[in-house]
Amino acid sequence: MAMVDPANTTLGRMLLDEISPVVMVLRTPLVEESCRKNGLSFTEMLSPFCNFNNIDVPVRTASDQPYRLRKFRLRLFYASEIRQPNIEVAKERLKQVITHAGEKDLLEFSSDPPQIETVLATSELEFLPSWFQYFNKELVAAACFSEHEAFDHPVACLLAVSSKDEDPVNKFVDLFNTNQLPSLLNDGAMDPKIPKHFFLVHDNQDDLSEKAHRILTEMRSTFGVNDCRLICINSSADGFGEHQENPWAFYKDTASHDQQQDCFLNVDDIDELRNAMQDLSSKHIIPHMELKIRILNQQVSATRKGFRNQLKNLWWRKGKEDGPDYPSGPTYTFSSIESQIRVLGDYAFMLRDYELALSNYRLISTDYKLDKAWKHYAGVQEMMGLTYFMLDQSRKDAEYCMENAFSTYMKIGSSGLQNATRCGLWWGEMLKARDQYKDAAGVYFRIPGEEPLHSAVMLEQASYCYLFSSPPMLRKYGFHLVLSGDLYKKCDQIKHAIRTYRGALSVFNGTAWNRIRDHIHFHIGKWYAILGISDEAINHMLEVLACGHQSKMTQELFLREFFQIVQKTGKTFEVSRLQLPIINISSFRVVFEDHRTYASSSAAGVRENLWSSLEEDMVPSLSVMKTNWLEQPKILPKKYRESSVCVAGEAIKVDVGFRNPLQIPISISSISLICEHYASSAEKDSDATSSIISHHNDEESSKLSVNRDFSVDTSFNLSEIEVTLEGGETTVVQLTVTPKIEGILKIVGVRWKLSGLVVGVYNFDSDMMRKRVAKGKRKSKKSMKDNLKFLVIKSLPRLEGVIHHLPITVYAGDLRLLTLELRNPSETSVKNLKMKVNNPRFLNAADQDVMNMEFPACLEKLPNSTHSSVQVETSKSSSNTFQFPENASISGEKAFIWPLWFRAAASGSISLYVTIYYEVEDLSALIRYRTLRMHYSLEVLPSLHVSFKISPCTSRFQEFLVRMDVVNKTSSESFQVHQLSSVGDEWEIALLEPIDAIPLEFLMAGQVLSCFFKLKNCRARLTAKNEVSTTSEKADVRLGHGHKGGFLDISSSPITLFHHYERLHEEMSDQEHQNTVDFILISQMRSDSNTVLPNSIKVFSHHTCHCSIASTSPIWWLMESPRTVKHDFSTTFCEINLSLTVHNSSEDDVSVSINTTDSTTTINSVSSPTAVSGNEVGWHDLSPLTEIKVTSDVPGTRVVKSLSPESVSPFIWSGASSTRFELKSLSSAEIPLQICVFTPGTYDLSNYLLHWNLLSSNNKRDNLNESEPSSGTCQGYPHYITVLQKD
Repeated sequence: MAMVDPANTTLGRMLLDEISPVVMVLRTPLVEESCRKNGLSFTEMLSPFCNFNNIDVPVRTASDQPYRLRKFRLRLFYASEIRQPNIEVAKERLKQVITHAGEKDLLEFSSDPPQIETVLATSELEFLPSWFQYFNKELVAAACFSEHEAFDHPVACLLAVSSKDEDPVNKFVDLFNTNQLPSLLNDGAMDPKIPKHFFLVHDNQDDLSEKAHRILTEMRSTFGVNDCRLICINSSADGFGEHQENPWAFYKDTASHDQQQDCFLNVDDIDELRNAMQDLSSKHIIPHMELKIRILNQQVSATRKGFRNQLKNLWWRKGKEDGPDYPSGPTYTFSSIESQIRVLGDYAFMLRDYELALSNYRLISTDYKLDKAWKHYAGVQEMMGLTYFMLDQSRKDAEYCMENAFSTYMKIGSSGLQNATRCGLWWGEMLKARDQYKDAAGVYFRIPGEEPLHSAVMLEQASYCYLFSSPPMLRKYGFHLVLSGDLYKKCDQIKHAIRTYRGALSVFNGTAWNRIRDHIHFHIGKWYAILGISDEAINHMLEVLACGHQSKMTQELFLREFFQIVQKTGKTFEVSRLQLPIINISSFRVVFEDHRTYASSSAAGVRENLWSSLEEDMVPSLSVMKTNWLEQPKILPKKYRESSVCVAGEAIKVDVGFRNPLQIPISISSISLICEHYASSAEKDSDATSSIISHHNDEESSKLSVNRDFSVDTSFNLSEIEVTLEGGETTVVQLTVTPKIEGILKIVGVRWKLSGLVVGVYNFDSDMMRKRVAKGKRKSKKSMKDNLKFLVIKSLPRLEGVIHHLPITVYAGDLRLLTLELRNPSETSVKNLKMKVNNPRFLNAADQDVMNMEFPACLEKLPNSTHSSVQVETSKSSSNTFQFPENASISGEKAFIWPLWFRAAASGSISLYVTIYYEVEDLSALIRYRTLRMHYSLEVLPSLHVSFKISPCTSRFQEFLVRMDVVNKTSSESFQVHQLSSVGDEWEIALLEPIDAIPLEFLMAGQVLSCFFKLKNCRARLTAKNEVSTTSEKADVRLGHGHKGGFLDISSSPITLFHHYERLHEEMSDQEHQNTVDFILISQMRSDSNTVLPNSIKVFSHHTCHCSIASTSPIWWLMESPRTVKHDFSTTFCEINLSLTVHNSSEDDVSVSINTTDSTTTINSVSSPTAVSGNEVGWHDLSPLTEIKVTSDVPGTRVVKSLSPESVSPFIWSGASSTRFELKSLSSAEIPLQICVFTPGTYDLSNYLLHWNLLSSNNKRDNLNESEPSSGTCQGYPHYITVLQKD
């Protein structure tokens, strides 16, 4: 039988798709952005117009006789995609293809499997699964862009730049650079010298057509007229294209695109895209390939063809067969003659000149074999077999080449498996095109199965080859389907396993092969049960019940599986206490609202004792509540006093836990509560007089036949929930019942449907009581029966509240203005509102005036404001309860808005609990007050870590030197420091350096900023003058460069309020407070334009409290002397008088001893870097002449070492070497000292020690803290004197 035209076969169409010219695409992000408006990438937008079924272009390759090319196709790839695919990604994509196909085929499983006669009468095209073709295509694509093949090498480069790009001409130049080119081009495997074509993409929605034409003119003058083109897109303004058919329906990936996409491409845009790709193919790419073929053919003819050239080539390669054997052989660059011949053959194949392609493949095949380049050799053999097929010539030669290529790929190892799979698929299609189905089945069976899932697909394709062979080989067909189904099941592809087993069932039904038939029925039944298709599962299980030919163990297995499925269905059964699933008693919980209401489910999940402690000073006491508020003894009957109270119209929520004891998934549907409702005046027992009333789904009940008739009751509403439990899974579902009218409501139990068929019922009361009694626990005062019985009272107003813009994730110190919104759907108003927050460090109520002010402008200090000390109302800080205005009333859906201040005080996982108390104006209500409980969880991330180091200033008393270190702890955010403020009236702070000397405009992630300040204690001066205004503008320091805003007022809310709570959080004694200072650092975060926030500026306040200014030493001292002395050393040595003033800053008397020691130290340069230890930080620069040095609290004071131990001391202390004296509390003494200098130089007079000892009475000593030292030794401060020779 003559074979049809090879180009019209399945393999011919595959080769047209996979072996066609590749165009490398480079585009700018703006081009992609314009295309994405239509839900398409740039290559996806062009792809429908790259397939030409009737291009009709004349082609002339090596011969002088032209021929016409009818079909042609281009493949477009981004430069980043031109690389060998990742194996793991390819496997995952293939798995998705198979999984998606299984979802589609599941719809056909409900019908009976076709008879074998019907199967034999069906054509191959109709019978084969449609997804096989797509799966095979993905397998072929997994072997693309290999270095040993040339048909995947780009023949041209398409560069696309948007008209919105800046300097588009230079953009074209920047696109084509080695950084963006594929590695195969840079490594020399592909020829980088390919023609370039330039597309200027213009988005008509931007309406800049004149600019686009101007850019096009510039492009043509730069790159040439023929290689430049303007593409206009998005001409449709409404997002609905004017075309009826969607050209991109086939090319869109359904996994990544929605079914409905906006399309701004009209008919003119589509025509322009079609014409552009038509011109690119017919006028550029095809002529370029023709020219390349002719040039390469001349080069090959001159160097390799002819008897003389062949002898020369064989002589040159002689002896290579004795060399080592490499899997891939030597590396060939694109300029080598071997690569040129391969390119010539592949170009000729893609232009349908199969004779020229075959001659070149033959020519290069021997070379690769001699070079032992086995992968290259297998690739050429593969192309020779395909060329023979397309020429419809020698079948024997074609099969030999494919067999040779397949075997060679397999011998290479793992690097050739992908190519072997592709070769096997093409080989199998070649045999099927020639009706050699039996041989094709053998090829599919040989295709390497790296993955069991791939092997399953290959086995299934082999089975269909046995089916369509002549004559049909039915038993092999069924056997291979069973093998394929087992592999599908191992890969969790149950739907495909059922499909293949159903196909095999059509073969073995009615035969004597009972065991095989039972195996198929049993496994299909189990797999249907896993999928929840219980009817089909039972039908198949019924086929294996009468299995007398099976062993006892097998029969038990079959029966056990059957009864499990029957229990799941139970169309006529209602199973009491159904153990599938098991009710988890420990997770049972009832949530209802009486006077306590919840804004969210998370608030309801908070422990009651936490809410009770928070509301303790807000709600009335229990005695007041019973006598004045609820008055239960007067209203409620005695038998209902222990019942819980709920409100009509408000849901009661019950959490019920379900546990699946099996290892297979089960589906539970129509989960609802069983409730009873009766009038409150009824005196009879509810169990005897009331009927069980359940809300039932009419649609579900019509499908099932149950024994009990459930009617719909209008006294309450029930919720229904569906859940699927995996094997061994435990889950908690929340069921609700909403009473509509007043009366008594009792929750009896829960009911559910297992897989929609078996009804299970569980009674709460009896089982819980039985368990409690059985465990021997003392019966509670309020029984479970009473816990599930509710007194339903009339409807009450219920507040609904939300805090807007409260972030879930925030950085520490973030200060924000939030809004609290309260609504009351009821017409009955509520009044006397109060609010309390568990952690006022994070959240506080603001003044209502803030609502009309801009943030953060409302925080700025007014021009005439004074910097008073931070004061907070005692009542507000002690109770943390905020009282809303007395005239505040909420009713009738009108929103009540109140501003809140939020500050992320500390990093970590934070829970905020907010309770709002309100009273009901309806005096007849049983409940007169209610609380709204709100719970928010947020994650606070570290932002800026601020630390301070304070040292006493060496020049003056009551002045300090402050070093501030700020570390950005974030991973990506940037901050700008704005101001530093000292808290309190007695402090003045100023920068030691100009603001321009601060090195950082923005503090990037991970960076550190250090600033130095002078801090002055003005407490004595303020006490004397009794004025505050003198320091009003000296407690704040601006730190930001060029910041135009004013200082933020730290003495007003909210900063003063949050600072107060920060001080409370760090509790210290009053005595410690006297020696501390507080700082507040204000910073701002660099705004992100992509983030939409209610406030565009993010303000951060960082509070550092109780920074100690106290020193461990009670004495301060100051040495005074002339800094420069001139003396004539030719006459005598120089005597210099010194004065050491010692001050006692403690409240005790102190004994001081001064000991001087002579030294041989000479300092020639006081700024020598060796004078400072590498581990020492802080104030170690040389002081001005008017300053002195202060003692350091850090152990290890600097001592300058002598330069030469053998040298004579250049100066000595004259007078007494030790002086002892006593100092009264807060007094000073001046001690005269003298040195004798023998030579000119600069000298450090720090070689003296001060020993101090507190002189306290015995009573005082008993009260002293043991941790405080009573004596110590201080090293002298560096004091430099320069002595010069007098002229």
